[in-house]
Amino acid sequence: MKRIFIDQDKCDGCKNCTLACMQAHRETAGTIYDLNLLDPKNEARNVIRQNGKGGYLPIFCRHCSVPDCVASCMSGALSKDPLTGHVQYDQERCGKCFMCVMNCPYGNIKPDALTRSKIIKCDFCKQDGENPNCVKSCPKKAIHVEEVFMEEAVIL
Repeated sequence: MKRIFIDQDKCDGCKNCTLACMQAHRETAGTIYDLNLLDPKNEARNVIRQNGKGGYLPIFCRHCSVPDCVASCMSGALSKDPLTGHVQYDQERCGKCFMCVMNCPYGNIKPDALTRSKIIKCDFCKQDGENPNCVKSCPKKAIHVEEVFMEEAVIL
């Protein structure tokens, strides 16, 4: 299974990953140059925060081996794909209780800003075999994808 890894020391806070995420999930076609950053429909599934030490802290979904978000989801809207290892979200099954938001140890899952009727989380850009857009857009290579084996994944 593939996992996103972050080298926090390489991150310079450029937010290319955030813009690439927004572009990948926008509802209307277009280029990055006409992406409306103020439109609440264009939400990123990651965030870059300052770490208080002059650096940056990229916050991404870890698609955990034993995800607390999945365990806390009473409706079954969140599940872990046994083949890819990615935590998937089924909006139709979501009960809007946001227990997943409260139980994510990384603070990455959030309610959508527009309707607060669904959650926003990384879906690995729904790509099979390719790297997600955040990885492809990082000029410093601070974000990368690695193949991990199930035994390693549980230890992480």
